Amino acid sequence: MDVPLLLHFDDEHDAAARLAQAAGFPLAGIERHRFPDDELRLRLPVGGEGGLPPRAVLFRSLVRPNEKLVELLLVARTARTLGVRHLTLVAPYLAYMRQDIAFRPGEVVSQRVVGDFLGNLFDALVTVDPHLHRVSSLAEAVPLPHAVALSAAPLLADLIAAHCEAPVLIGPDAESAQWVGAAAAVHGFDYAVCTKRRHGDHEVDIDLPPLAVGGRAVVLLDDVASSGRTLAQTARLLRAAGAASVDVAVTHALFAGDALPTLLAAGVGRVWSTDCIAHPTNAVSVAPLLAAALHGLPPVAA
Repeated sequence: MDVPLLLHFDDEHDAAARLAQAAGFPLAGIERHRFPDDELRLRLPVGGEGGLPPRAVLFRSLVRPNEKLVELLLVARTARTLGVRHLTLVAPYLAYMRQDIAFRPGEVVSQRVVGDFLGNLFDALVTVDPHLHRVSSLAEAVPLPHAVALSAAPLLADLIAAHCEAPVLIGPDAESAQWVGAAAAVHGFDYAVCTKRRHGDHEVDIDLPPLAVGGRAVVLLDDVASSGRTLAQTARLLRAAGAASVDVAVTHALFAGDALPTLLAAGVGRVWSTDCIAHPTNAVSVAPLLAAALHGLPPVAA
């Protein structure tokens, strides 16, 4: 079986190199030049005969996704002309999955639009903890025969177990229940989720669950931390309820603006994240998880 070529951009070399090493794939960079008008010139790493192997994997975590979606379009279409017959996208963070319905007339359902866009460019997709709320599978959002959604919850659970004694895992809202429950099951941690009422991007009301946290180590766990306001408000309530410590563990460390200082000011001690998005809080690598998923994809027909 042909070994896929792992393609990456220079700003994600380290993460792509970790995946290449874990998977045993050769690694090659895509050259990128920005013109004064912000248009991009891209060059794929063709071999001596001016082509690419029949199987390739493109690594691109879609944090701050708008320009990256254009990159995907340009690279995927060009890769086909250069000999690639099967192209897999590895997007540890998958953007535009939150808006899965139109809440008001005329709103764009970005999950459907971006999902169809990716489905037309790639043959397979591997991602980690996509934010799927009202759909039951990644394939519903991205119509591909091989759309693989992995979970970092067990990895975060192992990290928490190594740093906390008999912790309580708390999810900040009902949507976090799937990740909190999966993480808690790995080591038999106590867990519960809060009730959240959102009033805007930065204003939320939180009700703690009826679970005693006094004197205990609490870890807030979620798939993504963006503004940090929900986690910060929950941390303040947990501190007021007598929690001995409050730490945060997330898969995707967006931490937009002053999110991280806001968490620390709310009484959060340690903040851990996976390297799905490069950030100083990264404490867990998902490379082995991604590599196993790539090796688990069905072989490509000749």
